[in-house]
Amino acid sequence: MSQIVIVTGAASGIGAELVRSHIADGDQVVAADVDSAGLAALEQRFDPKLISICSLDVSDAVAVGKLVDETVAKYGRLDVIYNNAGVGIGGRAHDLDIEHWDRSIDVNLRGVVHGTVAALPHLLRQGSGQVVNTASLAGLIPSPGLAPYAAAKHAVVGMTLSLRVEYAASGVGFTAICPGFTDTPILDKEMPADLPSVAIPVTTRKMAESLPGGIYPVAALVEDIRRGVAENEALVVSPKMARSAWRMFRWSPGGFLKALQRRAGKTVEKFARG
Repeated sequence: MSQIVIVTGAASGIGAELVRSHIADGDQVVAADVDSAGLAALEQRFDPKLISICSLDVSDAVAVGKLVDETVAKYGRLDVIYNNAGVGIGGRAHDLDIEHWDRSIDVNLRGVVHGTVAALPHLLRQGSGQVVNTASLAGLIPSPGLAPYAAAKHAVVGMTLSLRVEYAASGVGFTAICPGFTDTPILDKEMPADLPSVAIPVTTRKMAESLPGGIYPVAALVEDIRRGVAENEALVVSPKMARSAWRMFRWSPGGFLKALQRRAGKTVEKFARG
């Protein structure tokens, strides 16, 4: 049976690949993103009977609620909502203004909250469905240079797991996605242009390429996500190197922090020299 799916942050990266994967299965997908041009280009790639698009700022709770309500009214149900929209906010904390922190919280945390709150009553009424929230490996381990991003992603993990326990008997599943560095445009994007400029000594892509395991293909990540969601896993931590880092942190937090401090210092020094 085909599914009714909402994907936020659908215009590129993980979101766009989720759209492609679900449409390949014959599912009906509602693709939402603040990037209207990117959405229009995405729509052209697929059978118009299987995709509809919506320009959406996930920090707007009313707009998110309207999208979810209209989707359920049109199709009669909602099977999966991917609260996937996100924004990369990084830099040395003392260089960041409160606007940087607010943007990370508004998009990376409140955007997920808005989608979850909007979908939950419908899913509970159905007694089925899945809420899939995109967090990050940065939501499981310390992430120097990404403090506002890591703070929001840790909150996403905590919220998702708490709801999973709270509604365990309801038939509604909750999964948090915690990818390591994945080959998506967020690795190359500068911070939003309307925020104060911040000097970042190491580009995200260069840093990712320098780490063990490098950068994971987005198609492989989405295969992992689809498998984890189908099995109603609590956490999807991928790829293997991300799982290894998470295990090491849990086994020895103090040792992990010391090793991370040494690596972070060497990485910044290396790329600062060019």
